[in-house]
Amino acid sequence: MKNITDKLQSRGAQALTDEELLAVTLAENSEDDSAKSITAELLKEAGGSLLRVEAIGLDRMRMIAGMGRLRAQKVLAAAELGRRISVAEASVQEKVHSDKDVVRIMEPVLGALQYEECWALYLASSGKVLESTRISQGGVQSTVVDCKMVIRRALELLAPQIVLVHNHPSGSPEPSQQDIALTERVAEAAKLFDMRLLDHVIVARGAHYSFRAHNLVK
Repeated sequence: MKNITDKLQSRGAQALTDEELLAVTLAENSEDDSAKSITAELLKEAGGSLLRVEAIGLDRMRMIAGMGRLRAQKVLAAAELGRRISVAEASVQEKVHSDKDVVRIMEPVLGALQYEECWALYLASSGKVLESTRISQGGVQSTVVDCKMVIRRALELLAPQIVLVHNHPSGSPEPSQQDIALTERVAEAAKLFDMRLLDHVIVARGAHYSFRAHNLVK
């Protein structure tokens, strides 16, 4: 591990390979060489892709090469931190004028997930993103969204426009009846406060579905 930590110290984290970054995350100290063997097994389990590491899940991950629960939790926490940083970076000074803008901002966050998440983008009148917020997390096929929470946050931000975004791990972007019903509920609730649901976009493995483009949001 010392050669990796020396590399980190002298050249910065951006100089480390994927395997080295994971090893630093897992190492308990600079002499902890077991972290390298654990990392190799972890990446093997993930098919060599960092994108699939999170999908392994805590229970399976902690059994890999004797990793243990604490180290597995560190990996999952690091993955979630990376996702949240991506959301924050994507939202800074971004403007939403079409479903393509929504996909550009949110696909890096949702595209590789193995379970559903629903996010809300709160927009100014100009289309500038005021905030992007995860409003629910669910299973493989569905997630439950609290409509009141969506509207309450919009009121707190004084956001006149809202965009809902969620993913379909199945790979099909076609909306379910639940998706359609949610869109109708949020749209009607927004109108009560002179706000507008601008769109609801479903992201699914390189494809997407826009309710606005299909005239399901006015």
